[in-house]
Amino acid sequence: MTSTQPSAEAQLNKPELKEGSRGEAVKELQDLLQEYELYTGAIDGIFGPATTKAVKAFQHRVFLKEDGIVGDKTWRALFKGGPVDMPILKRGSKGDLVTTIQKILLITNDYSGNVDGDFGVRTETAVKAFQKRVGLPQDGVVGDRTWFEFSKIHH
Repeated sequence: MTSTQPSAEAQLNKPELKEGSRGEAVKELQDLLQEYELYTGAIDGIFGPATTKAVKAFQHRVFLKEDGIVGDKTWRALFKGGPVDMPILKRGSKGDLVTTIQKILLITNDYSGNVDGDFGVRTETAVKAFQKRVGLPQDGVVGDRTWFEFSKIHH
């Protein structure tokens, strides 16, 4: 038998929830969403449109697919209070997540380049400026702590 050591990213074994779900897990979800000031409705255990809207807003904040379905990643992000399983981005990285961070860096006034999904020198310089302002090591690499700080910016 192989031993299964739980990792930091272990599943929480919470039920998948979506609009129409009911019960104690939905109450727990609503309570968490209320803590993040995304849900103001009743903690009634009924997953309705207001809960869906709050889940999508939270998913947006932590860079998850905004589908309103609370699966393992959304549960883990809710408990962590920030993004989970995000890739490390650095100079040379390309793609939609680079576009996302460039847009956030425009909002924070750390970046004035093109939003092109290409992590070049200007993006790296902007990441370093952002990291300095929020008290992180200024390495120009977007890792877990920088993703967490990005999730606090309304984007």
